[in-house]
Amino acid sequence: MAEPEPGLVAHILGRAAYEFSQMQPMLPVYLHLIASALFPIYAGAHASLSRPSSAAKPSEKKRKSGADNDNDDDDEDEEEEEERIMEGLSPTDALLMPLFAGCALASLYFLLKWMKDAALLNKILNGYFAIFGVFSVSRLVTDVLDIGHSIIFPRRYALDGTLYHVKARDQASVPVAGNIKSASAIASPLPGFLARIPLSNGIRKMLWADRAMPNNKWTLRIYIHRLAAGRTKIGPHGIVGLLAGLITVAYFNLVDKPWYLTNLLGFGFSYGALQLMSPTTFATGSLILGALFFYDIYFVFYTPMMVTVAKSLDVPIKLMFPRPPSPNEANNAPTHAMLGLGDVVLPGIMIGLALRFDLYLFYLRRQKLISATKEGESDIVEKPHYYSLAGRWSDHFWTHSFVGRPLWLSAQAHGGESEAPFTFPKVYFQASLVGYVLGLLATLGVMMIWNHAQPALLYLVPGVLSSLWLTAWVRGELHLMWEFTEDVGEEEKSKKKVDDETAKDTLGRESARKVVDDGEHSDNFERSSSHRSEREVLSFSIEAPWKLRQPPSVQKSDGTCSESGDQNWAPSKIVGDIEPAGKRVRLN
Repeated sequence: MAEPEPGLVAHILGRAAYEFSQMQPMLPVYLHLIASALFPIYAGAHASLSRPSSAAKPSEKKRKSGADNDNDDDDEDEEEEEERIMEGLSPTDALLMPLFAGCALASLYFLLKWMKDAALLNKILNGYFAIFGVFSVSRLVTDVLDIGHSIIFPRRYALDGTLYHVKARDQASVPVAGNIKSASAIASPLPGFLARIPLSNGIRKMLWADRAMPNNKWTLRIYIHRLAAGRTKIGPHGIVGLLAGLITVAYFNLVDKPWYLTNLLGFGFSYGALQLMSPTTFATGSLILGALFFYDIYFVFYTPMMVTVAKSLDVPIKLMFPRPPSPNEANNAPTHAMLGLGDVVLPGIMIGLALRFDLYLFYLRRQKLISATKEGESDIVEKPHYYSLAGRWSDHFWTHSFVGRPLWLSAQAHGGESEAPFTFPKVYFQASLVGYVLGLLATLGVMMIWNHAQPALLYLVPGVLSSLWLTAWVRGELHLMWEFTEDVGEEEKSKKKVDDETAKDTLGRESARKVVDDGEHSDNFERSSSHRSEREVLSFSIEAPWKLRQPPSVQKSDGTCSESGDQNWAPSKIVGDIEPAGKRVRLN
């Protein structure tokens, strides 16, 4: 008797078992690929957080005092944010980006065909990417070091049901909530249960100095007459990051191009790009991703351009993942799975917008409506104070359990003031990440079954956009998402321009005052500095993070230094607290 033919379900299960057996050796590679794609997106999205429009602006007095007193940061929650320009994309970019990308891809393809050898083109492009690679890797490494330092030295931690605030100036942790009646100040700089470790005075002072170390930054100023004036700060972590960037780029271009250095450069490029670009609105972002969706399909399925260029160019425009050699290949040469940076950055800017939308909603729900007290007046919307989210992850780690419950007994700080938020709900951000991962899994599955390169945006774009818009539809917030924008008004743009010009003039006057000779009389100081500011062409100055002391031979009887004599480099008492980890951006 003949055996019956297996049914449809059996065929499907058998096919699935076969494909899984074929895919099993590649599972570590695919997990590596997914984790590597999520890392720059997650880090870059959080680093792009800045004050949303639903939160109150800082007062002019606070901003001026913060600019004038760089080291006066005893209250860590009030620290000024570093502002950078974020490029807002417009609907016109939805049409231009695929056009420019297609022209660039076609130009590279025909250039490779004409040259027949990509060695020279690789050298030219690697030299071009080396310039940006130094800064991108430097910023990434610096921020990673800042985050690692903040985990060891958080600003808040919980111990025995009490919430402590770390006061760097006093070199003590002060109880502010919970069991404050039975708690006392802690002199140890270590957080949580680590504070119970007995430390000698020398080790304790060394750890307090190490805690303040990232905030001891050198200030670099440059002034070019009528062209530019700028100021930047660099600390120990920044110096390490800069050295890491230089070494990475030098080794990549002069010695070898291993996959892990390619990925490090790719992480740096993606991390920086996610802090510099914003779709501005969800409608614009959806339009851009939709246009690039068709662009990716065309150049992968209907032309050999994208695959040829990706395989021919040995430049850091992709993430590479070593894969086990195929048993069908005789030489067993090492091969790599690849993921283009565009498949990380382009969906990533939409995911970053979703995270900033979550922050906007968080402060929007904390606004208060103050009813008018007099007839004819309108109601007033009181916006909540904005607390920088930089470094809050480490605070949350040391103050909450793994399930998110506070480890102190009261959420109200001493004196009745509520605690600054440790985090905020990230509904849309998490939904977009789920859509992105599902899109990656679909890409890898189809590529494995059909054994052909796949346009990742074919699966990533529907995954990200559908997760965002469906989440808004389920939550009844479609209108709110549609109306959300990060575009700043013309009034704020013009105000920022005036502020930049004022800062430029101020920096010019400061540079002029620095070149006044020591022998000139103080009565002529203002007149001389004003005269020199008109003649100033180029100036560059470096300001140390500590005061310069005079040698004892030129010190006055009261311990102060005189106007003359040589200066020695000697650090004074270290003050201030750690610099927050994430970098902040403001949309232009």
